[in-house]
Amino acid sequence: MHLRPTRGNYGILVLLVLSVVVNYLDRGALSVSAPLVARDLQLSPTELGLLFSVFFWSYSVFQLAAGWLADRYPVKWVFAGGYLLWSLATAAIGIAATLPALLTMRLLLGIGESVAYPAYSRIVVREFPDESRGFANAVIDAGSKIGPGLSTLAGGLLAERFGWRALFVGLGLAGLLWLVPWFAAVPEAAEASEQKQAAGPGMFQILGRRETWGTSLGMFALGYVWYFLLSWLPSYLVEERGFSMSSMAVLGSIPFWGMAAATLAGGWTSDRWIAAGGNLSRVRKTYAAGGLLLCAATLLPAGLVRNTSLSVALITAACLFLGLFTSNVWAITQTLAGPLAAGRWTGIQNAIGNLGGVASPLVTGWIVAETGSFLLAFATAAAVLVAGAVIYMTMIGKVHTLSWTGETKSLATRAAPYIRKRGEREPS
Repeated sequence: MHLRPTRGNYGILVLLVLSVVVNYLDRGALSVSAPLVARDLQLSPTELGLLFSVFFWSYSVFQLAAGWLADRYPVKWVFAGGYLLWSLATAAIGIAATLPALLTMRLLLGIGESVAYPAYSRIVVREFPDESRGFANAVIDAGSKIGPGLSTLAGGLLAERFGWRALFVGLGLAGLLWLVPWFAAVPEAAEASEQKQAAGPGMFQILGRRETWGTSLGMFALGYVWYFLLSWLPSYLVEERGFSMSSMAVLGSIPFWGMAAATLAGGWTSDRWIAAGGNLSRVRKTYAAGGLLLCAATLLPAGLVRNTSLSVALITAACLFLGLFTSNVWAITQTLAGPLAAGRWTGIQNAIGNLGGVASPLVTGWIVAETGSFLLAFATAAAVLVAGAVIYMTMIGKVHTLSWTGETKSLATRAAPYIRKRGEREPS
């Protein structure tokens, strides 16, 4: 039986929100300073796309290990280790002098940040009941939009004034201060109780579920579009729409603030709908699939219209609708996985989902290099969104906690006739 969230639960939630803000500030700093980095190191659009993409190589692959670690060991320490690594890697980017050095630091940044979402899911499942997870996840997700908003606004202005190297060093070192309240706030008792729980399903058992692939492919659609915006929106506004760095910093941050507000509203209203008697499956899936479709309907014309202000307004609307998706996507996963599999399922989902982050920067860089325009990149992103909505509606059935123990017994029962003890005779 779940207890109602306490003041302590919400204190931990505040720290998680702060951590995800730092997470996205650090990974988004390259995007906002990309025009300056490219000019300083003489990088082509293809090389810049590689620099954006390489983060997701390690970030995606190490999700699997991070999910296992979050379920197997005290999440307090697993998360702290990853946080330390990504903060130091961010600071080191500021002193890198060559493209290979930058690529190496981006790989390390991805390894460190891979622990974040498996840890978030593990903690949310532990601290919040089903009917409160929409808002809890929405608050964390809002932090992931506030981070890019701050990165675009403050980061763009700071990079223009002090240079991109000072931006990275400052972000990396200042972020380390978060570790102090983290160690003070997370109780050792909760960590100790985690170690006593059942081992839960294995990776192959989770991968054998259709729902796992549904949430993971749906997350790929989010990853593709989200990192298309996160990686290329500043360059799009500067290069194709003619914004100055300072104008880009202000106007380019607006979509991210809008998405943060939308995900909070989506999480709160979906929880209230469920509390009022709404079917949990219908509510969560309506927000997820509807958000993707509405985002596609507004993102495509953003790349078509001639008016610059209208383009920014459409991109902002697309982000608002994408916030409806992100407000409920993790609540779906956490309910399906339950406390026995939340970390590993999240690791698998994020590993597959963030392959979209690998593909999107590279595909966009190639499109811009070949066509000299972002139009086809916007069209590709819209198509991926529609595919993601279809996947959510067709591959994910009822949203309820899966019975891993019962499934394990069922597998053992079916296998029993084929398993004989040594020396046991076949029946005549």
